[in-house]
Amino acid sequence: MFEKLTERIQDAVRGLRGQGKITEANIQDGLRAVRMALLEADVHVSVVRDFLEGVKAKALGEEVLRSLSPDQHFIKILHEEMVRVLGEGDRRLHFSPLPPGVVMLVGLQGSGKTTTAGKLARYFLEDGHPALLVPADVYRPAARQQLETVGKAVGVPVFAPDPGDDPVAICRKALEEARKRGIHRLILDTAGRLAVDEALMEELRRIGEAVKPDESLYVADAMAGQSAMATVQAFHEKVRLTGVILTKADGDARGGAVLSVKAVTGLPVKFVGVGEKYDALEPFYPERMASRVLGMGDVLSLIEKAQAAVDEKEAEEMARRLKRAEFTLEDFRTQLKQMRKMGPLDQVLSMIPGAGAALKGGEVDEGRIKRAQAILDSMTPYEREHFSAINGSRRRRIAAGSGTTVAEVNQLLKQFLTMRKMMGQVKRGGLKNLRRVFSRMPR
Repeated sequence: MFEKLTERIQDAVRGLRGQGKITEANIQDGLRAVRMALLEADVHVSVVRDFLEGVKAKALGEEVLRSLSPDQHFIKILHEEMVRVLGEGDRRLHFSPLPPGVVMLVGLQGSGKTTTAGKLARYFLEDGHPALLVPADVYRPAARQQLETVGKAVGVPVFAPDPGDDPVAICRKALEEARKRGIHRLILDTAGRLAVDEALMEELRRIGEAVKPDESLYVADAMAGQSAMATVQAFHEKVRLTGVILTKADGDARGGAVLSVKAVTGLPVKFVGVGEKYDALEPFYPERMASRVLGMGDVLSLIEKAQAAVDEKEAEEMARRLKRAEFTLEDFRTQLKQMRKMGPLDQVLSMIPGAGAALKGGEVDEGRIKRAQAILDSMTPYEREHFSAINGSRRRRIAAGSGTTVAEVNQLLKQFLTMRKMMGQVKRGGLKNLRRVFSRMPR
């Protein structure tokens, strides 16, 4: 996400390096480059104009802080204005005090509503709020079966409608069921269309009147770019929308939709889908998103991912073992599992400030990590604790069990020994050494 946009903006900022101060003359090239970068990213032209006017006014109207160079000051202004464009303020979901809180998901076919319903249900469940999924799409073949599959995957029940019920009746009965069962969140997966039509809008209006949802969220495909904005507005005119969920944002290297939604529609982005798995749904924070767009990383999100993936006691024990040079293959295996829990490695590293530039041209191959874990999983607990016991016959058995070769097992063991030596160096040269570790893992 934002790869191309980030590179172009960083190139524009470099032009100010070595300058004594920001002037109207030397900022013009930077503003022009940022303008082209935003337009190429499919950001709405009105948003680009407003953003650049704000940047220019601040850049020429503020004194450069003594602690900042002109290029650093320019980045600071870009960040402040981008946060403004993305939308400041409260972006949380708001529910009535008495459960269930009702979320109605709307949007076009193919935008990812059903998958997003599952992701949202999982998000609520992990936050201590049991949810009920409601199949309110009676038109698309197997829509209910798809939602039941999603519900099973995330561990959330799906409401079973009576035969012949229309979407309004289904939603009304589901609300009654949720109240009886003490369920905290009700998620309505409504029908989509290939295009906006009056029949769809009327049905959504009637559902809204029947269940009075706390949140009506439009599910938009981020890769649709500016074309998604017109559709959001069309829905907003007929249905009282409260926000937007952008799906497939991880597949859009441009990022125009993310930057345009709030300014064009007035609706806040509340969540962003950043992958196919059901845990790949992130609350939207303008400050963090602006940092990622500008290549400044997203340390807060990285910390939250790490806290969710790593057990505190395990982390303390790991630190103790590292200090005493007791790092084993079992520890190595645990580290790989925890890293994979945090999501795709390229996404994790992109949250580290400066990681984008350091990884450029040397991206980590996720397949290598999977093969490394297969080799480690094929070892016995004794072998993982006593790597020196892994002789020739054990290596052949491990290779056969993991679907790899003896050469790959040997390569992993060699890499493990190298990693033991490097653990103390990661603190000093962290990212560079981390790249070296994973670049040498078995292909």
